[in-house]
Amino acid sequence: MKPGIAISGASSGIGAATALLLAEKGYTAFAGVRSDDDARRAAGLHANVRPILLDVTDQSSIERAVDDVSKSGVAIAGIVSNAGIAIGGPLERLPIAELRRQFEVNVFGAVALVQAFLPLLHGGRGRVVFVGSISGRLATPYIGPYSASKFALRALSDAMRIELAPAGIAVSLIEPGSVKTPIWGKGRKTAADMASQLGDRTREHYRAALERVVAITESEERDGMPVAVVSNAIVHALCARRPRAHYLLGGSARMGSVVAVLPPALRDRAIRASMRIP
Repeated sequence: MKPGIAISGASSGIGAATALLLAEKGYTAFAGVRSDDDARRAAGLHANVRPILLDVTDQSSIERAVDDVSKSGVAIAGIVSNAGIAIGGPLERLPIAELRRQFEVNVFGAVALVQAFLPLLHGGRGRVVFVGSISGRLATPYIGPYSASKFALRALSDAMRIELAPAGIAVSLIEPGSVKTPIWGKGRKTAADMASQLGDRTREHYRAALERVVAITESEERDGMPVAVVSNAIVHALCARRPRAHYLLGGSARMGSVVAVLPPALRDRAIRASMRIP
């Protein structure tokens, strides 16, 4: 019997696709979801998908999930830290509480999940996979909070990879470009909400820029890479004899990685041109 993999953010998108792919390969996928309705949907994906209630911003929820998995009798071979949100808006006007919320999910929650599940890895060995983004290499205006969280996640993944290597635990970071997932629709709502709250004292150019960001996210949600590209990379990181440290996925990610190393003036010019920002 193949071992189990714990996955956060598995109610939809990348997490759900990864849980299903692992289940089809014979692994037990412990799919972290936040509601009973999500749990019922996850359970219907495959007999090998076992939903667990999990909120990565709630330490007691994480501990209960670890307890449920440890009592299952299934050895754990990997952890996929996938749960994430996207918060946007001009940083000048962004409520600090929103910035904290971004980091609570994408950074602190990601690390808390891995810390809690690491002791369950079978034989002290195994795999850890963080789902990042090209935004962790290239900061994008008006989704600064999201970019900042993914920059932080990249740093933590790199550090943890070196720290855990002597224990035989491999750590990989998935860095996709645009993906067809619900996160863009949720992020678009955040940007729209922010636009409606800008107020009379807001710099006028922000309004047009936010409209452009909404249009870009609509395009990315429509034209992004299939979720299967990302789930396949995650499964490779979990199962390959020699997993890669970084999985840069998609043409937009490869292009972004090139733009990221340009001198600041050229990088800014390229980003402004691509977003049609004056």
